[in-house]
Amino acid sequence: MIHLRSIALKRIPTQKTFPFSMPLIRNLTEISFKADITFLVGENGSGKSTLLEGIAAAAGSITVGSESVSQDQSLRHIQAFADELKLVWNKRTRRGFFMRSEDFFGYAKQIAQTQADLRADLEQVDRDYKDRSDYAKTLAKMSAAGQLGALKESYGDGLDAQSHGESFFKLFQKRLVPDGLYLLDEPEAPLSPTRQLTFLTMLSMAIKQNAQFIIATHSPILLAYPGAQILSCDGETLQESRYEDLEHVNVMRSFLDNPDAYLRHLIEP
Repeated sequence: MIHLRSIALKRIPTQKTFPFSMPLIRNLTEISFKADITFLVGENGSGKSTLLEGIAAAAGSITVGSESVSQDQSLRHIQAFADELKLVWNKRTRRGFFMRSEDFFGYAKQIAQTQADLRADLEQVDRDYKDRSDYAKTLAKMSAAGQLGALKESYGDGLDAQSHGESFFKLFQKRLVPDGLYLLDEPEAPLSPTRQLTFLTMLSMAIKQNAQFIIATHSPILLAYPGAQILSCDGETLQESRYEDLEHVNVMRSFLDNPDAYLRHLIEP
């Protein structure tokens, strides 16, 4: 379901500072989202991640760790851009989240630290209550044990106890809810090619629950999602593109067809 119908700048920006110094942002006109999945694709530095961050801040999204984007200090530079964005909704939703690849790894570490702190609390109770009854110990442990049990139910032994791909799926599945708007920046980072195919299946299942995705990516595998809208960020303005015309796709196809043509200079004397 397309919750967010379009975005546009409210006025022509006069600021010269970042991110308005980026041509893609300075020249932004109305973007209409026409599919359940919209991909933003472009080289590093093209502005696709900045655009996604601005949408997240303007929409009032939360990060994958449940922190408001407006409270995330790493995104403070983007707030001026977000303030200049006009969002038009088909159906306003506050469900979903914003996630960068680094947010995922940071959240996994946060979960691991929380579990370690709770286990330390339980051990401290054993020391402090060594001469008390089992009933008293149970009462003293109740809060920490309950929180630790809830985390174990959600994430097993911890996101850091699994491979990056497995922990990503565990986190994503746990946080996925119907009717959400999901803004994802390079979600392929922890995923092998096979896992990226599995991720496409997860996206399809979420769409059946009225989810909308806007995804910045380099992955030719993700970009192949049937019926997706693809917006190229490589020029000074956004352009709708076909999958088969994307440089990412053509370079990858050419490389796989003839890797020696790209690599032979590495071994030439």
